[in-house]
Amino acid sequence: MVTLKKPDEIEKMRRAGRVVADVQGAMREKIRPGVDTMSLSEEADRVMDMSSAKASFKGYRARGAKTPFPSSICVSINEEVVHGIPSRERILEEGDIVSIDVGAIIDGYHGDAACTYAVGKVSPERHGLMSVTHKALHIGLEHAVAGNTVGDIGHVIEKWVLSNGCGVVRDYSGHGIGRKLHEAPQVPNFGKAHSGMTLKPGMTFCIEPMVMSGKESVESAENGWTVVTLDKSDAAHFEHTLLVTEDGVEILTPWE
Repeated sequence: MVTLKKPDEIEKMRRAGRVVADVQGAMREKIRPGVDTMSLSEEADRVMDMSSAKASFKGYRARGAKTPFPSSICVSINEEVVHGIPSRERILEEGDIVSIDVGAIIDGYHGDAACTYAVGKVSPERHGLMSVTHKALHIGLEHAVAGNTVGDIGHVIEKWVLSNGCGVVRDYSGHGIGRKLHEAPQVPNFGKAHSGMTLKPGMTFCIEPMVMSGKESVESAENGWTVVTLDKSDAAHFEHTLLVTEDGVEILTPWE
């Protein structure tokens, strides 16, 4: 069931979203060759602690996963699409691309956002993948207005991604958000125009294109969490939490 958020709930989500944006800002400063991914998680914890926020992801239980997610952020490198687990042994290398997914809770309400970063100088192909995915997010945001449908968002994202020779991750999608990290509705990155739920002011949800440079197939790694491209092609991931307003869209996670 979709819940339309009240003003006091929206304000709590704004605060959570600002924490998420602050974490992404800290990631932007810290990501460089030679940094281990556990250090990124520790920095995210530091930023959240400063704002008295809790991590949405740490301890999260997902259907099919044998253990709760162990970290405050997801750190996914190159062929890893989502849900990468930070580790002291996983070191960022020159030319990598790394996706950071962050969720934070303030007064019982969540914010959630992802961004893919270049580690040093990346190849033109990886830079192009990041650009296509980032643009896909903003195309989706432009269509997330009252009166449009969930299908309208997925349709324009899919059309843009495929026209640029990339693939859409179809096994995972955007989602509603509020008191719970994952609420209704699901917001796929593909779909038919004018189909699905009609958007109304007060709806809060996440748009998060997950795009791959190769074929549209993914699999789960042995850890039960990390999702990787089946053909080991690169993947990128960008996400915002948004609020549908009377006259447009408000981004609640202003990491840009």
